[in-house]
Amino acid sequence: MLSAKSLFQEILDHDESFRLFCSIAASGESQGGWENARIAALVPPDERELAPRIARHGADEDKHGRIFNALIKKRGLAPVPVPPETDYTMLLEKHGIGLAHEKLNSDEPLTVHDIVTYLAHSRVTEQRASEQMELLRKHFADHPDIGRAVRMISGDEDNHLAYCHEELLRLARAGHGRAIQHTLRQCALAEIRVYRDVSLAVMAHMGRILGWSRAKSAVLAAGIHGVYAYERAAGWRRMVSLKQPERRDALGGPATSAPEFA
Repeated sequence: MLSAKSLFQEILDHDESFRLFCSIAASGESQGGWENARIAALVPPDERELAPRIARHGADEDKHGRIFNALIKKRGLAPVPVPPETDYTMLLEKHGIGLAHEKLNSDEPLTVHDIVTYLAHSRVTEQRASEQMELLRKHFADHPDIGRAVRMISGDEDNHLAYCHEELLRLARAGHGRAIQHTLRQCALAEIRVYRDVSLAVMAHMGRILGWSRAKSAVLAAGIHGVYAYERAAGWRRMVSLKQPERRDALGGPATSAPEFA
Protein backbone atom coordinates (compact mmCIF):
# COMPACT_ATOMS: atom_id res chain seq x y z
CA MET A 1 0.00 0.00 0.00
CA LEU A 2 1.31 3.43 -0.97
CA SER A 3 1.73 5.93 1.83
CA ALA A 4 3.82 9.03 2.43
CA LYS A 5 6.00 7.05 4.83
CA SER A 6 6.57 4.08 2.52
CA LEU A 7 7.24 6.37 -0.43
CA PHE A 8 9.84 8.42 1.38
CA GLN A 9 11.37 5.29 2.92
CA GLU A 10 11.90 3.94 -0.59
CA ILE A 11 13.60 7.18 -1.63
CA LEU A 12 15.70 7.20 1.55
CA ASP A 13 16.89 3.62 1.12
CA HIS A 14 18.29 4.11 -2.40
CA ASP A 15 21.51 6.09 -2.78
CA GLU A 16 20.66 7.73 -6.12
CA SER A 17 17.14 8.82 -5.15
CA PHE A 18 18.35 9.97 -1.73
CA ARG A 19 21.08 12.19 -3.14
CA LEU A 20 18.72 13.67 -5.74
CA PHE A 21 16.18 14.46 -3.01
CA CYS A 22 18.83 16.05 -0.77
CA SER A 23 20.45 17.90 -3.70
CA ILE A 24 17.13 19.49 -4.65
CA ALA A 25 16.44 20.42 -1.03
CA ALA A 26 19.95 21.81 -0.46
CA SER A 27 19.80 23.93 -3.61
CA GLY A 28 16.45 25.46 -2.67
CA GLU A 29 17.53 26.21 0.89
CA SER A 30 20.82 27.77 -0.20
CA GLN A 31 19.01 29.93 -2.74
CA GLY A 32 16.62 31.06 -0.02
CA GLY A 33 19.58 31.92 2.19
CA TRP A 34 21.08 34.15 -0.50
CA GLU A 35 17.76 35.89 -1.17
CA ASN A 36 17.14 36.65 2.49
CA ALA A 37 20.69 37.96 2.95
CA ARG A 38 20.23 40.36 0.02
CA ILE A 39 16.83 41.51 1.30
CA ALA A 40 18.32 42.14 4.76
CA ALA A 41 21.03 44.27 3.17
CA LEU A 42 18.51 46.31 1.14
CA VAL A 43 15.78 46.87 3.76
CA PRO A 44 14.37 50.42 3.51
CA PRO A 45 15.14 52.85 6.35
CA ASP A 46 11.62 52.67 7.79
CA GLU A 47 11.96 48.90 8.27
CA ARG A 48 15.56 48.64 9.49
CA GLU A 49 14.45 46.92 12.70
CA LEU A 50 13.32 44.01 10.53
CA ALA A 51 16.78 43.48 9.01
CA PRO A 52 18.19 41.23 11.78
CA ARG A 53 15.17 38.92 11.54
CA ILE A 54 15.48 38.68 7.77
CA ALA A 55 19.18 37.94 8.17
CA ARG A 56 18.36 35.25 10.75
CA HIS A 57 15.89 33.74 8.28
CA GLY A 58 18.62 33.63 5.65
CA ALA A 59 21.14 32.12 8.07
CA ASP A 60 18.66 29.36 8.90
CA GLU A 61 18.15 28.60 5.21
CA ASP A 62 21.91 28.47 4.64
CA LYS A 63 22.20 26.09 7.59
CA HIS A 64 19.53 23.83 6.09
CA GLY A 65 21.42 23.73 2.80
CA ARG A 66 24.56 22.66 4.64
CA ILE A 67 22.63 20.01 6.55
CA PHE A 68 21.24 18.43 3.39
CA ASN A 69 24.69 18.45 1.78
CA ALA A 70 26.15 16.90 4.95
CA LEU A 71 23.55 14.10 4.78
CA ILE A 72 24.68 13.36 1.22
CA LYS A 73 28.34 13.33 2.28
CA LYS A 74 27.54 11.09 5.26
CA ARG A 75 26.38 8.43 2.79
CA GLY A 76 29.66 8.71 0.89
CA LEU A 77 27.91 10.43 -2.01
CA ALA A 78 28.24 13.74 -3.87
CA PRO A 79 25.47 16.21 -4.77
CA VAL A 80 23.98 16.04 -8.26
CA PRO A 81 22.86 18.92 -10.52
CA VAL A 82 19.27 19.95 -9.87
CA PRO A 83 17.03 19.37 -12.91
CA PRO A 84 15.50 22.76 -13.88
CA GLU A 85 11.95 21.40 -13.78
CA THR A 86 12.41 20.49 -10.11
CA ASP A 87 13.80 23.90 -9.05
CA TYR A 88 10.88 25.18 -6.94
CA THR A 89 12.54 28.48 -5.98
CA MET A 90 13.54 29.49 -9.49
CA LEU A 91 10.20 28.46 -10.97
CA LEU A 92 8.39 30.68 -8.46
CA GLU A 93 10.55 33.61 -9.54
CA LYS A 94 9.87 32.78 -13.20
CA HIS A 95 6.16 33.09 -12.43
CA GLY A 96 6.70 36.53 -10.93
CA ILE A 97 6.34 35.48 -7.31
CA GLY A 98 8.54 37.15 -4.73
CA LEU A 99 11.28 39.68 -5.44
CA ALA A 100 13.12 39.33 -8.75
CA HIS A 101 16.83 38.54 -8.61
CA GLU A 102 17.47 41.57 -10.81
CA LYS A 103 16.17 43.75 -7.98
CA LEU A 104 18.12 41.83 -5.33
CA ASN A 105 21.36 42.08 -7.33
CA SER A 106 21.15 45.88 -7.43
CA ASP A 107 22.20 48.24 -4.66
CA GLU A 108 18.94 50.18 -4.66
CA PRO A 109 17.11 50.07 -1.31
CA LEU A 110 13.86 48.15 -1.32
CA THR A 111 10.50 49.80 -0.64
CA VAL A 112 7.95 48.94 2.02
CA HIS A 113 5.85 47.45 -0.79
CA ASP A 114 8.81 45.16 -1.61
CA ILE A 115 8.92 44.06 2.03
CA VAL A 116 5.19 43.27 1.88
CA THR A 117 5.84 41.21 -1.26
CA TYR A 118 8.75 39.38 0.39
CA LEU A 119 6.80 38.58 3.57
CA ALA A 120 3.69 37.47 1.69
CA HIS A 121 5.76 35.19 -0.53
CA SER A 122 7.52 33.81 2.54
CA ARG A 123 4.26 33.28 4.41
CA VAL A 124 2.97 31.09 1.55
CA THR A 125 6.17 29.10 0.94
CA GLU A 126 6.90 28.66 4.65
CA GLN A 127 3.41 27.18 5.07
CA ARG A 128 4.38 24.53 2.53
CA ALA A 129 7.79 23.97 4.13
CA SER A 130 6.34 23.71 7.63
CA GLU A 131 3.76 21.15 6.51
CA GLN A 132 6.29 19.06 4.60
CA MET A 133 8.73 18.98 7.50
CA GLU A 134 5.92 18.17 9.94
CA LEU A 135 5.09 15.15 7.78
CA LEU A 136 8.72 14.02 7.83
CA ARG A 137 8.95 14.65 11.56
CA LYS A 138 5.84 12.53 12.11
CA HIS A 139 7.38 9.51 10.41
CA PHE A 140 11.16 9.97 10.73
CA ALA A 141 11.87 12.03 13.87
CA ASP A 142 13.63 9.04 15.42
CA HIS A 143 15.40 7.81 12.29
CA PRO A 144 19.10 7.17 13.05
CA ASP A 145 20.37 8.92 9.91
CA ILE A 146 18.00 11.83 9.26
CA GLY A 147 15.99 12.17 12.48
CA ARG A 148 18.05 14.95 14.05
CA ALA A 149 18.12 16.94 10.81
CA VAL A 150 14.36 16.57 10.37
CA ARG A 151 13.65 17.77 13.92
CA MET A 152 15.97 20.77 13.63
CA ILE A 153 14.75 21.92 10.21
CA SER A 154 11.10 21.39 11.15
CA GLY A 155 11.48 23.61 14.22
CA ASP A 156 13.15 26.32 12.12
CA GLU A 157 10.39 26.24 9.49
CA ASP A 158 7.76 26.63 12.21
CA ASN A 159 9.67 29.67 13.48
CA HIS A 160 9.82 31.15 9.98
CA LEU A 161 6.08 30.75 9.54
CA ALA A 162 5.36 32.36 12.92
CA TYR A 163 7.63 35.29 12.02
CA CYS A 164 5.79 35.87 8.73
CA HIS A 165 2.41 35.92 10.48
CA GLU A 166 3.62 38.37 13.11
CA GLU A 167 5.28 40.80 10.70
CA LEU A 168 2.43 40.77 8.18
CA LEU A 169 -0.06 41.51 10.95
CA ARG A 170 2.13 44.42 12.07
CA LEU A 171 2.20 45.80 8.53
CA ALA A 172 -1.56 45.29 8.18
CA ARG A 173 -2.10 47.43 11.29
CA ALA A 174 0.14 50.05 9.67
CA GLY A 175 -2.27 50.33 6.73
CA HIS A 176 -1.03 47.71 4.25
CA GLY A 177 -3.83 45.20 4.80
CA ARG A 178 -5.36 45.36 1.33
CA ALA A 179 -1.99 45.01 -0.42
CA ILE A 180 -1.09 42.10 1.86
CA GLN A 181 -4.27 40.16 1.12
CA HIS A 182 -3.98 40.75 -2.62
CA THR A 183 -0.34 39.63 -2.67
CA LEU A 184 -0.99 36.61 -0.46
CA ARG A 185 -3.77 35.38 -2.76
CA GLN A 186 -1.64 35.92 -5.87
CA CYS A 187 1.30 34.07 -4.31
CA ALA A 188 -0.82 31.17 -3.04
CA LEU A 189 -2.50 30.48 -6.38
CA ALA A 190 0.85 30.57 -8.20
CA GLU A 191 2.58 28.44 -5.55
CA ILE A 192 0.08 25.59 -5.75
CA ARG A 193 0.61 25.38 -9.53
CA VAL A 194 4.37 25.40 -9.19
CA TYR A 195 4.23 22.86 -6.37
CA ARG A 196 2.11 20.55 -8.53
CA ASP A 197 4.50 20.83 -11.48
CA VAL A 198 7.60 20.35 -9.33
CA SER A 199 6.03 17.38 -7.53
CA LEU A 200 5.23 15.70 -10.85
CA ALA A 201 8.78 16.34 -12.10
CA VAL A 202 10.40 15.02 -8.92
CA MET A 203 8.22 11.89 -8.94
CA ALA A 204 9.08 11.27 -12.60
CA HIS A 205 12.80 11.40 -11.80
CA MET A 206 12.35 9.18 -8.74
CA GLY A 207 10.30 6.72 -10.78
CA ARG A 208 13.08 6.35 -13.33
CA ILE A 209 15.72 5.89 -10.63
CA LEU A 210 13.68 3.40 -8.60
CA GLY A 211 12.14 1.55 -11.54
CA TRP A 212 8.52 2.21 -10.67
CA SER A 213 5.88 0.55 -12.80
CA ARG A 214 3.62 2.64 -15.01
CA ALA A 215 0.73 1.83 -12.72
CA LYS A 216 2.55 3.07 -9.61
CA SER A 217 3.67 6.24 -11.36
CA ALA A 218 0.14 6.84 -12.59
CA VAL A 219 -1.30 6.46 -9.08
CA LEU A 220 1.24 8.93 -7.67
CA ALA A 221 0.59 11.43 -10.47
CA ALA A 222 -3.15 11.14 -9.89
CA GLY A 223 -2.59 11.83 -6.21
CA ILE A 224 -0.58 14.96 -7.02
CA HIS A 225 -3.29 16.19 -9.36
CA GLY A 226 -5.88 15.45 -6.68
CA VAL A 227 -4.01 17.56 -4.13
CA TYR A 228 -3.83 20.38 -6.67
CA ALA A 229 -7.56 20.18 -7.38
CA TYR A 230 -8.32 20.46 -3.66
CA GLU A 231 -5.87 23.33 -3.18
CA ARG A 232 -7.20 25.16 -6.24
CA ALA A 233 -10.76 24.86 -4.95
CA ALA A 234 -10.26 25.71 -1.28
CA GLY A 235 -6.97 24.53 0.21
CA TRP A 236 -5.09 27.68 -0.86
CA ARG A 237 -7.02 29.64 1.76
CA ARG A 238 -4.91 28.18 4.58
CA MET A 239 -1.95 29.96 2.99
CA VAL A 240 -3.47 33.45 3.11
CA SER A 241 -5.02 33.61 6.58
CA LEU A 242 -3.17 35.54 9.27
CA LYS A 243 -3.28 35.02 13.01
CA GLN A 244 -1.10 36.02 15.92
CA PRO A 245 1.33 33.12 16.41
CA GLU A 246 1.96 31.38 19.70
CA ARG A 247 5.69 31.82 19.06
CA ARG A 248 6.32 35.57 19.37
CA ASP A 249 9.53 37.13 18.06
CA ALA A 250 10.41 33.69 16.68
CA LEU A 251 13.46 35.01 14.81
CA GLY A 252 14.81 37.26 17.52
CA GLY A 253 18.43 36.54 18.35
CA PRO A 254 21.12 34.75 16.34
CA ALA A 255 20.54 31.63 14.26
CA THR A 256 21.16 28.31 15.99
CA SER A 257 24.17 26.43 14.69
CA ALA A 258 24.34 22.84 13.53
CA PRO A 259 27.95 21.74 14.19
CA GLU A 260 26.93 18.09 14.13
CA PHE A 261 26.03 18.42 10.45
CA ALA A 262 28.23 21.09 8.90
